[in-house]
Amino acid sequence: MTTSVQTPTEPVATSRSIFDLLGGEPGVRALVDRFYDLMDIEPDLKELRAAHGPSLDAARDKLFWFLCGYFGGPDHYIQRFGHPRLRARHLPFSIGQVERDQWVACMGRAMEDEGIDLALVERLLQSFFGVADWMRNREG
Repeated sequence: MTTSVQTPTEPVATSRSIFDLLGGEPGVRALVDRFYDLMDIEPDLKELRAAHGPSLDAARDKLFWFLCGYFGGPDHYIQRFGHPRLRARHLPFSIGQVERDQWVACMGRAMEDEGIDLALVERLLQSFFGVADWMRNREG
């Protein structure tokens, strides 16, 4: 009796970073821009928007720089500011459950609007919720 061993005819897929799955810097920039655009126009995100002050420009850049590295791309944020120290950097802002929930909801909408794969959206939202919950610095 002979047995045949099949060899793969296609190369084995290598894992891709989330940064790559999102389309690199252009994809991350589009996601961040959509996130802040939604925050600026949606009435159900008003508490989140109010926490950001009059201009969203600096926040847009900082989140873009941070997410590039967070998702496995270039460490633009660390190159500019050092270690993110997220909680310490957010202590001056009043962050409760409402702001946490609005941040996560806004990011979820932005990812869906950008056409990101639903399985990846769900995975990222779980991660984002954990970070956003850790950022809370007040009750309610």
